[in-house]
Amino acid sequence: MGNGSGTAVVTGASSGIGAEYAARLAGRGWDVVLVARRADRLEDLALRLRGETGAAVETLAADLAVPGDLSRVVERAAARDVGFLLNNAGINGYGPFADLDPPLMARVLDVNVVALTTLTRAVVPGMLERGRGAVVNVASLLAFAGSLPPGPLPQRAVYAGTKGYVVAFTRTLAAELAGGPLRVQVLCPGLTATEFHLSTGAEPVPGREPSVHREGGMPVDEVVDASLSALDTGEVVCVPGLRDGGPIEGLVAAELTLRTAARLRRS
Repeated sequence: MGNGSGTAVVTGASSGIGAEYAARLAGRGWDVVLVARRADRLEDLALRLRGETGAAVETLAADLAVPGDLSRVVERAAARDVGFLLNNAGINGYGPFADLDPPLMARVLDVNVVALTTLTRAVVPGMLERGRGAVVNVASLLAFAGSLPPGPLPQRAVYAGTKGYVVAFTRTLAAELAGGPLRVQVLCPGLTATEFHLSTGAEPVPGREPSVHREGGMPVDEVVDASLSALDTGEVVCVPGLRDGGPIEGLVAAELTLRTAARLRRS
């Protein structure tokens, strides 16, 4: 599925995982639609990818927290040529919940949950009709952080909540579509060497050149390698760096135990 036949829509494509994923898909033969807020960075990436891969590359500057912008991206994603969607756009809104600015909180929810869900809904019917397609939703290991304290983890109640939604939504959708022609994956990276921690998301990181936060983390190429490898083998939950699937199997077993206990209690 990672090998191209059609167009891939990549959100959050101006840096980090999105930019690397777009480059990798273009190298595999996909035409690419790059979506992000920073038009200058998108144009720079598009120029490079056209020269390096020969792919047809479109840029679509859009703020996915703005309904009109999201509508434009939805319209493009729903087109018949689209066979791959990477929902990578995300912002963190880190900080103590009681101090979180309500407009920023709404932006985190709009980008991380509403836009991701709406774009997935835009592509799935057509992919099912055409009998081919893939959706990769980028979550985070913070989706599983629960009550772990800050230090080194950030204050993250809303962000982690949105990523928990992405994990549950994607796993449930994958189960609903199991046995069909679509590949559906939730990618759950840990700390990654990007510029993600340089901004809460109210405004994009300034500057035309991508940067990396001081915390470091896994190189983006390794994150994308893991995702594409998992996609090729049909894995729904991809945790880059996790060599043993036991923890994911344990999670499924724990969920089954909880559901069973609830049914027994009702009976």
